Amino acid sequence: MEIRHSTPSDLDRMAALYIQARQFMKETGNPNQWGPTNWPPTDLLREDIAAGRSYVCVHDGTVVGTFCFLQGEDIEPTYRDIQEGGWHYDGPYGVVHRLAGDGSVKGIGRACLDWAFQQCGHLRVDTHGDNRVMQNLLKNSGFAYCGIIHVLEDNYPRLAFDKHI
Repeated sequence: MEIRHSTPSDLDRMAALYIQARQFMKETGNPNQWGPTNWPPTDLLREDIAAGRSYVCVHDGTVVGTFCFLQGEDIEPTYRDIQEGGWHYDGPYGVVHRLAGDGSVKGIGRACLDWAFQQCGHLRVDTHGDNRVMQNLLKNSGFAYCGIIHVLEDNYPRLAFDKHI
């Protein structure tokens, strides 16, 4: 699989991937993470593309996954306050948000997380408490549970994970 920056021409395919992801989440016991708000909004996807933090995963010429990735020092304000635990490592880190795949190829999520980790060597990720699929992916990819954070988009707490070289 190839990971590349998203372009405006990928927007329709990315939107379709998120529709599929919301349905999958609903079917696997996680209807509230993105479903009620049809997350993520198209304007945010456009912003991510313009800022160079949006990526797609391509297999045999077809976009099969998408995610947002950024890295730096203190780049995720909601990660400053972590409850019932703490981050395992300090310093610059990468963050993956809005990871979605179409399920057509085994290992899309793992490929995206591995790619992001290779870019920075210190990755932080959060997910909804009902998102057992993502929690299992993170644990099976070497991430450790850190605690609970809160996002601005809704009132559901998120489980926070990190991984460091």
